[in-house]
Amino acid sequence: MARAPGVSVRLKLTLSYVGFLMLAGALLLAAVWVFLLRGRSNILFAPDLSDFRRVFDPGSFGAAVFVPAALLVLGFLLVFGLVGGWILAGRMLAPLHRITEATRAAANGSLSQRVRLPGRSDEFRELADSFDTMLTQLEAHVAEQKRFAANASHELRTPLAITQALLDVARNDPDSHTGELVERLRTVNTRAIDLTEALLLLSRADRQSFTRTHVDLSLLAEEAAETLLPLAEKRGITIETSGDITPAVGSPALLLQLTTNLVHNAIVHNLPDRGSVWVTTSAHPGTVVLTVENTGEELSPQVVSTLVEPFRRGTERRHTDHAGAGLGLAIVQSITRAHNGTLALAPRPSGGLRCTVYLPAAPPHAGD
Repeated sequence: MARAPGVSVRLKLTLSYVGFLMLAGALLLAAVWVFLLRGRSNILFAPDLSDFRRVFDPGSFGAAVFVPAALLVLGFLLVFGLVGGWILAGRMLAPLHRITEATRAAANGSLSQRVRLPGRSDEFRELADSFDTMLTQLEAHVAEQKRFAANASHELRTPLAITQALLDVARNDPDSHTGELVERLRTVNTRAIDLTEALLLLSRADRQSFTRTHVDLSLLAEEAAETLLPLAEKRGITIETSGDITPAVGSPALLLQLTTNLVHNAIVHNLPDRGSVWVTTSAHPGTVVLTVENTGEELSPQVVSTLVEPFRRGTERRHTDHAGAGLGLAIVQSITRAHNGTLALAPRPSGGLRCTVYLPAAPPHAGD
């Protein structure tokens, strides 16, 4: 929430206490003037020591009058200070009560609760805005996790349902050809295993439960391209790798999975024939970059923005060969975040997709 600059809470409290102290002092001076200086011919004449001795002399008339009156004034100031201080503190700390109520509501599961503290910016309102932002992100994360769990359940249920159907057919028809049935069961089971492994890998990347070592992205890019070269040749697609040494710090296994997923995605979602894939690496001050581009159908920015969502395969991707579990780019996104990097997707003007991964460069001593 954009706010206009305002006075800090610390200054507000300081001014409030100073103002209250000045008011109390004024009341005290007024009381001294009334009971100590009245009767003087010159009201501007400052009292001397004899005046104070006369006032506090137990045998004097001034003491008999002033001391009870002073005690009465002090009692009034005490009550006035307590009431005034309580009211001032309540007004100043009222925003904390709203933040506390929102915190309790969030603790009880109501993530839609917001503080929305009005007024100009100060420490309390900055705290309230930060808390609202945290709740918004948390609510979005929980919604994303629920959507992911629902999609994962759906994806896992599909191969299990197919397996159940194939087994029912085999049981009802004992004379059916078992070789074909076994092959189909093997294919379905392989898909379920791949999906489970992808989910485990995604969970591992999200938890960041891995050891960080020195990694050269250019070597990983060459390894991924070499591994997937048979698949590319089968589909009539050429792969070109180029670039500089790109030292980074992270998990070699996860970064290799990231690179493999990008190259595999570029091969599978390409032109039917004579397509191309370009894998390049580059090093910049403080950053290393891995870019994977491919030819293919024209993609709108709206479609590209959804490709990192789990189980999202874009148009005509769910039923194609080697379509995978729909977690390829989602895993890439998760691994990139786990390595404090950034993934950028952009449609190519001539068709296809450009995927760029930015990772922090390794410090000079990382390879020592």
